[in-house]
Amino acid sequence: MNAGIFHEPSFDFTHPWSHTRHAMTPVAVGIIVLCVAVVSGVLVWTLLALKKTALRAESVLHMVEREIRPTLSQLESLLADLRDLSQGANDELRRIRVVVRRAEDVSIKVSKVVVALGGLTRFGQYVSLAAGVKKGVDAFVRRLKAPR
Repeated sequence: MNAGIFHEPSFDFTHPWSHTRHAMTPVAVGIIVLCVAVVSGVLVWTLLALKKTALRAESVLHMVEREIRPTLSQLESLLADLRDLSQGANDELRRIRVVVRRAEDVSIKVSKVVVALGGLTRFGQYVSLAAGVKKGVDAFVRRLKAPR
């Protein structure tokens, strides 16, 4: 259809198609071919070694998977036990908190009683002092009244 629109460009080289003045000798071409063959051989050997390594890695991965599955189930059971233990510890901490609050209330009440007894003790000391003074005054008055 429209194939006539696009034309292939034509190149007219003034020099023969080569980047050097002289064409390569057969020895140079042989050396290049030999190098390409050696590099290809090394590449094939490397790919085979890589395949062997991949197969070994796959077998190791299968072994690890076989060992990991029972370990994971044990880990799950250990986590369940840990969850139960932590729940029990939380319950015990709640109980201890209640006991500590009760002990705090008791200590506050005991301190109030001690303060009250301290006040009574001071009052008792004052009463005793007053009784002692009265006794002393009575003794003084008796001596004054007594005939000489």
